[in-house]
Amino acid sequence: MAYKIDGLQYANWSGKIFEQMQHGRLDCVHATIAYHENFREAVLNLEKWNSWFERYPDRIIQAHYAEDISEAKRSGKTAIIFGFQTPAPIEDDIGLVEIWHRLGMRIMQLTYNNQSLLATGCYEVEDSGITRMGREVIAEMNRLGLIIDMSHSSQNSTLQAIEHSTKPIAITHANPNFWHYAKRNKSDIVLKSLSQSGGMLGFSIYPHHLKNASNCSLQEFCDMIAKTADLMGGTSSLGIGSDLCQNHPDSIVEWMRNGRWTKTLDYGEGSSQNAGFPKQPEWFMNNSDFPNLEKGLLKTGFSQTEIDGILGDNWYEFFKTSFGR
Repeated sequence: MAYKIDGLQYANWSGKIFEQMQHGRLDCVHATIAYHENFREAVLNLEKWNSWFERYPDRIIQAHYAEDISEAKRSGKTAIIFGFQTPAPIEDDIGLVEIWHRLGMRIMQLTYNNQSLLATGCYEVEDSGITRMGREVIAEMNRLGLIIDMSHSSQNSTLQAIEHSTKPIAITHANPNFWHYAKRNKSDIVLKSLSQSGGMLGFSIYPHHLKNASNCSLQEFCDMIAKTADLMGGTSSLGIGSDLCQNHPDSIVEWMRNGRWTKTLDYGEGSSQNAGFPKQPEWFMNNSDFPNLEKGLLKTGFSQTEIDGILGDNWYEFFKTSFGR
């Protein structure tokens, strides 16, 4: 029973998007609940999700454990896993990590681009790595079954998180720097360490992280996956984390980058040309296009078992081990 799982999305959620998930045969999506929100603000986002679960019970369910993904697949629904792209909702209180776990959070980044109380982000000039509090939070996340996500983290932070964590970590949405340079894309050193430790990499389809941006072809994307598999010693650590930000206005990407930390406009990848959301590649405009990935991987020469792993089975096994019960 092959699973279809997307390791990261932040859409302007709606019934139409949930319907597209069903059309794309997605069994599970890791949904971003917070970028810069504090505790109370993030709770308000949970209230929105509760209303969506109530309104669309035939399309989506919340997943706390891997078994919930299996149940969603059996019933033709999409399981939603809650995650933070920031540690901001735990504020400066390690006790809130367990509170959030009880509320259904299962994945948390230690930093979003900038220096946080836990780690250095990928946009900082000085890379000091994991902080004292960061090491404590890593241990607490390990204890509870919260996945450590280092997608927006610096190199030292990522390598140190791999070293300090007693469980494999994830990079839910990024690509290799050897294929296309971006501050968030990862070096060969990080990718090798990730695979050797049993971690997971979700390939991003966000155009700023793709070679040729919005014009990146499906074949180029799948060739990149093949080269990454060679680098990381196989496909068992590979998945998809599309970073799909569907139907949001450009004001949202400005908020994602700026938060509350600056009065000036931050353009993300270092160029004023990246002020708004870029156009998605034509082969992945929304969740209905998820089956295109299987076609591209088949054409690239992957076996069906490898394809099933990349498109969801690897994430499922990782979640089953990470979340516990």
